[in-house]
Order: sequence, then structure tokens, then C-alpha cells
Amino acid sequence: MGRRSGFPAGSLRRRTALRGRARRGRFAARTAKPGPAVRACYHYRPGTRPPGSVRRTEIMKLEGKTVLITGASEGIGAACVEAFRKRGARISVVARSREKLERIAGADGVITAGDLTDPAVRAACVAATIGEFGSIDVLVNNAGIGLYSPSWQADMEDIRRLMELNFFVPVAMAQLVVPHMARHGGGVIVNVGSIAGKVTLPWMTIYSASKFALGSWTDGLRLELKDKGIHTINVCPGYVKTGFQDHMLGGRVPGSIRRSKKFAITAEQCAEAIVRGVERGKRTVLTPAVGWALVAAARLLPGLLDWQLYRLYRGAEGSD
Repeated sequence: MGRRSGFPAGSLRRRTALRGRARRGRFAARTAKPGPAVRACYHYRPGTRPPGSVRRTEIMKLEGKTVLITGASEGIGAACVEAFRKRGARISVVARSREKLERIAGADGVITAGDLTDPAVRAACVAATIGEFGSIDVLVNNAGIGLYSPSWQADMEDIRRLMELNFFVPVAMAQLVVPHMARHGGGVIVNVGSIAGKVTLPWMTIYSASKFALGSWTDGLRLELKDKGIHTINVCPGYVKTGFQDHMLGGRVPGSIRRSKKFAITAEQCAEAIVRGVERGKRTVLTPAVGWALVAAARLLPGLLDWQLYRLYRGAEGSD
């Protein structure tokens, strides 16, 4: 006799009884309430489901919200101005070129012209935005610069300048807006990084390091600000068709590499992905989606990816 079923071993009735018991066990596992550890981790309440099991929906309406965008004079920043404006958001912009900002922001936008590495400029743009609109609901830290050079040959002043604009400025901007957002019930901080902040690119190693730092800080800041109702998003674009590659410190990215970017997107496509990420409360926006394959390769096939990147960038050294 089978000890578990009460029927002879090997009999049809025993096999049927065991299959029924297995089905009941699986059903019980699916319908069981989370234990104390899960409830403590996810703040579980009866009638709710833990984060991650909830279907993504639009959680933020941008109509009437105030968006402050840094580095908004061209490229991704300028495209973000248009994308947020289409959603009915109020726009405040900051960059060095007042002439470009006036064309982009329009008559109803708030403009602050100046170098964001200057603390006075950062304070002025935040104060002007709050003074005009009364709030800052979304901060888009987009200002940044690249550096194309072997890291062991890069000029230290260029490295300091890059880290200042790509990492320290976003941190300083967050320190200015977080107290205001917390007092007004929350907000969103968007940090525009790069796929180079997920996969280190040779000859752009210092740039990659700055974007890795930005992404790591973004993820940690999200947890620090969770109780204040402030969400952070790490944006990791791949190759975007802008003039960014032509204005890097250390030199231009070789044409052979620029021409190899088969999955390049426009600044408008990138901006649309950013806006959707804000609306849906995403943690990471990686665009185009094929970039996830590169991230997976870095984790699963690091040796092969190293070889491919070495061939691509080493072969381009010295080309124009």
C-alpha cells in the first residue's frame, strides 16, 4: 500500500490521488497570503499586491505640472522641452546659450542662462522656476559632456570638468529641489545617463565612469526618498543622433564608430521614452530597447563583449 495515498503502489487510483494532491498544493501556493517577511518588505495590505506583480499603468499626469530641464539648448534636452510641453507641462530651462533657450522655451517658459557648474546659476534657476510657477514637479538632469581619450592619457582638468558636470551638478541640483518637492508631496528626478553607464566603453572610460556613478547614485537616491514621495529614474540612451559626439573633450568620436551605430535613435525618440518613463513611474529607461541585449552580454558573455568592443574601438583609433 502507498503510505501517502492509501492505495496500492503503482495503481491507477494511487497515481490519480497523488496528482490531485499536487494540484491542490500548487493552488494553495498561488493563493496563500504573503508571510510576515514579505508583508514587512512590501508594506502588504489585504486586497493589495506586492510591487512587481502590479500591472504598469500611468501614475503621473503631466498636465499642469512644472518641469525643470537642464542642458535644454539642444539635443535631448531641447527635445524633452517639446515632449513635455505636448503633455501640457509648464517648462523651465537652463543652459549656457540664452539665444537658443529663447527659441526653444517660447514666451511662456522660464529661462535661466549660465554655466551650471556655478552654484549661483543653479540656485537662480530653481528660484526662478518656483517664483514663476510655485512648484517643481519634475527635474530632468540632462546637462553633460563627453570625453573621448584613453583614460591614461586624458588631461586631468578635462576629467575634473567632466565629473563636475556629469555627476556633481546633478547631485547639487537634487539637493536644491528635494526639500521643495518633499514639502509639496513629492516629485520625480530624472537623471540622463548613458548606455555607457551600463557597459564600459574603451576610449570613453572616464565618461563611462561618470555615468556609472550617476546611475548608482540614482538607484540609491530612490530608496532614500521613497518615504518623501519622490521617485528617481535612470535614463540610459544608446547612440542618439545629436551633435554630442562632435563636441567631446579630448576629440571627436571617429567617424568609423559613428557610422557603425545601426540602432541609433533621434533626440525626439529619446525624449518620448523619457516622458513615458515619467508617466509610468519606471526605474530605468534604456532606449533603444536593443540596449538590454548589450547589458545582458556584459553579464553573461563578458569575454566576448570585451573582444568585440576592443576590435571596434581599437580599429577606429586614429581614424576620422
